[in-house]
Amino acid sequence: MDLRLRQVAMVGDQYDHTEQALREVFGLDVAYRDPGHRPGHEAGVSIFGLKNFVMPIGNQFLELVTPLEPGPASAGGRYIERRSGPGGYMLLFQVKRSDYESHLTHLGDLGVRLVAGGDISESESDAIHVHPKDLPGCLVELRWCENEEAVDGDWWPVEKDWKEHRNTDMIDAIIGAEIQTPEPDQLARRWGDLLQQEVGVTDGQPSISTTDGPVRFVTPSDGRPEGLRGIDVHASDPVTLIERAEHFGLACDQGTIEVCGMKFNLVG
Repeated sequence: MDLRLRQVAMVGDQYDHTEQALREVFGLDVAYRDPGHRPGHEAGVSIFGLKNFVMPIGNQFLELVTPLEPGPASAGGRYIERRSGPGGYMLLFQVKRSDYESHLTHLGDLGVRLVAGGDISESESDAIHVHPKDLPGCLVELRWCENEEAVDGDWWPVEKDWKEHRNTDMIDAIIGAEIQTPEPDQLARRWGDLLQQEVGVTDGQPSISTTDGPVRFVTPSDGRPEGLRGIDVHASDPVTLIERAEHFGLACDQGTIEVCGMKFNLVG
């Protein structure tokens, strides 16, 4: 069963600064902000004590979630404390509706705990989150959408006009992700078992495949705990991107730019 890496989420505590960095360095634009954190609204991620924005990268999406209150009042705040700072937070996979039902059955048979969703009767889209204690590494969402046959179709976490906000001049796709863990082989097998994917090898590291690129499992090298370390992005001009990032004051190293504690690996 195919997994499509449709969205990646970061968690951090610098909402405006992170948005500015993504705009000025990568040329990205915001297609959606959860209205729930505004007075008189209650929706989306705000019910979890968070606010967000979502930016298109080609026909995929990058999200930032930020706690409305500092500290452990929200899951996002606890995640920041647990990982000793901001960073990668969640991988959101799009699956076919028929596969979604199979995933629900498979995870249920394994006794895996699910958070929210799981109602296949929904007419347009539905999603489940896998409990992070049952699938460590980062939060995982599986979602089906009504127009699943369209590669740039509607995506329910954003507004329907998202295409008006995409800019592919500098980066045009997310083509992989990287999870660091003390036991890469063991965690790769766990992901493969739960998500019904074969475990392979990419660049010498255990990995599972998606239609957009591999999810690799690597040994930590930065002293931080287990988590989503970075993503691979297809870049038209990596040299200019590094220059922009350095000018903005972001940390850069060997073709990698760090934003909000998550590494963007530039692939030309």
